[in-house]
Amino acid sequence: MTTAVLIQFTPPTTGRDRVRGPESAAVTLLEYGDYKCPRSNEARFVVRRLEATLGDQMRFVFRNYPLSGLEVNSKHAAEAAEASGAQNKFWEMHDLLFNQQHALSDKHLRVYATQCGLDMERFNKDMALHTFDFRVREDILSGHQNGVSDTPTFFINDRLHPGPYDYETLLSAMKEFL
Repeated sequence: MTTAVLIQFTPPTTGRDRVRGPESAAVTLLEYGDYKCPRSNEARFVVRRLEATLGDQMRFVFRNYPLSGLEVNSKHAAEAAEASGAQNKFWEMHDLLFNQQHALSDKHLRVYATQCGLDMERFNKDMALHTFDFRVREDILSGHQNGVSDTPTFFINDRLHPGPYDYETLLSAMKEFL
């Protein structure tokens, strides 16, 4: 069994975060992820399975942590997800970006925005002006402050989960809070 590491998590999850599940959930799983990262994509399926198992006992929070030093499209994809979130389509774009992580050019992001049914004039403007750059940078900064150096990185109830992120290991760690 892997024990979560207590750190002074900052900032706490708030209404600015991208969240699935009830605020009253006994356990919150927070992920720092990158849309170009194959491991983050694999973790997405683990998270979905945990949500199916734990139901309303679990809340999931996703924060962007594009490893943009390695891939410039990572940051643009994160901005596209946030621009979609401003139109209440974050999770739809989130899934599309992971499903198509091999094709995240700006041209592709516009195609995905159309598939999500976004207001394209608004989306294109947000992307051209980098409207959500600050929000993505906030996520990156909070990741740095919390010791994140790679993706995916998970926190369970604001405690770093240092172990593997397979289903059984995460479920076991999360059950400690139930």
